[in-house]
Amino acid sequence: MHDVEARVLDAIDEAETVRLLAETVRVPSVTGTDAESELQHRFARLLGEAGMDVDVWKLDLPALTASPGFPGTEAPRAEGYGVAAVTGGEGPPALALQGHVDVVPTGDLAKWAGSDPFSARVEGDVLYGRGACDMKAGLVANLAVARAIHRAGVRLARPLAVHCVISEEDGGLGAFATLARGHTAEAAVITEPTSGAVITANAGALTFRLEIAGRAAHGATRYEGVNAVEVFWPVFEAIRRLEAERNRDVPALFAGNPVPYPIEIGVVRAGDWASTVPDLLVAEGRLGVRLEEDPAAARAAFEEAVAGVAHPWLRDNPPVVTWPGGQFASGRLPAGHGLLGEVAAAVADATGARPAESAAPYGSDLRLYAGAGIPTLHYGPGDVRYAHAPREQVDLGELRAVTRALALLAVRRCGAR
Repeated sequence: MHDVEARVLDAIDEAETVRLLAETVRVPSVTGTDAESELQHRFARLLGEAGMDVDVWKLDLPALTASPGFPGTEAPRAEGYGVAAVTGGEGPPALALQGHVDVVPTGDLAKWAGSDPFSARVEGDVLYGRGACDMKAGLVANLAVARAIHRAGVRLARPLAVHCVISEEDGGLGAFATLARGHTAEAAVITEPTSGAVITANAGALTFRLEIAGRAAHGATRYEGVNAVEVFWPVFEAIRRLEAERNRDVPALFAGNPVPYPIEIGVVRAGDWASTVPDLLVAEGRLGVRLEEDPAAARAAFEEAVAGVAHPWLRDNPPVVTWPGGQFASGRLPAGHGLLGEVAAAVADATGARPAESAAPYGSDLRLYAGAGIPTLHYGPGDVRYAHAPREQVDLGELRAVTRALALLAVRRCGAR
């Protein structure tokens, strides 16, 4: 390890990094809320204190919505901000570290073991709270790398960028806006939770909405009506069959994952009165997109499966399928790209173990960066199985290890003295 690398590693303040993570988790930055903007401004200030040149701008939401390639959104929002910071030499950044500040809602507070979801409770070497895993630990790791380089007095030969984005959870508006503003890089690492692995490919995810018609009647004479809940059931069974069909012969990168392209119903609403046969059921969910599959082809397969349900009522009252909300295509690092080896070497030198390569079953900002011609992968602290759940947590040992690995990667890729 070169002297400059050792200086940067020695400049990582691990206690400070944990403190910053706790402070970040305590900001309830649910997608679309004012706290999301608050956290963006906080990170802009922290990156500036780390000696970076910071660009903070208010997103032009109408213009972005009307732009080709707009990735869709689900959460209502009145505003949004972009934050991109750069330090180092001339030219385009050799590396961008990217993370999103937004988190999903908490769900039933009673499920949080009596703890405030935003308390950032620490037990042993684990920090609990909404966003701890997805992905504020990764966001803070990026900041800690910038702070360590600055604190060590290291001058980078080529620029390092840090991108903080909003709205990843509902489509990727923040990443879309960052790229549209011209912030680019020769390569990027998104510090989503990867459990020590390096993720070089993401499946996609398309939000769908199903409307199933019934026929209203008094509950006492239910035989005069058609219950939309009952009619929905064969549609749901068809969706499960489609899921099984689409998960045959999956790529080796998904080894160990039983369902890399899930289709799931997350919201079901039906009826408006207890003693009335419900005449409308609305179901919303997500459709997994296979690697390198055209999202239009995935939508067509889903619509065909729903339309093909053999049910006499549905023949005359076909389900209505629409595609609101986030529309995540798949994405991947180009085969043979050197970024994988560079990250793996940095991880091995920082942790003593060479990471496995794998693919993820969820959509992310990776596909937007890859679509902009920026080779991109995921490597970050946390286990995605804890994300979006009331047990959300991150192992602080992983946070320390990832921060050290990313620091080595930044110094090596950007060049330093």
